Amino acid sequence: MRTLYDVQQLLKTFGIIVYIGDRTADLELMELELRELYTAQLIEIKTYQTALLLIRQAKQSIKDKG
Repeated sequence: MRTLYDVQQLLKTFGIIVYIGDRTADLELMELELRELYTAQLIEIKTYQTALLLIRQAKQSIKDKG
């Protein structure tokens, strides 16, 4: 997993499609959904950590631009 698109594809395998229209809100919801998948033990910790890192980097990138 290398990009945010990969994170979206991971979520999609569980039937989760996130699109609110606001990029920051999308990222927040993706983070919540990932946490739920990890809590339910549906994804491994390495996958969870990598996806979380990518989401947080995207959120930081938005803050830096704004």
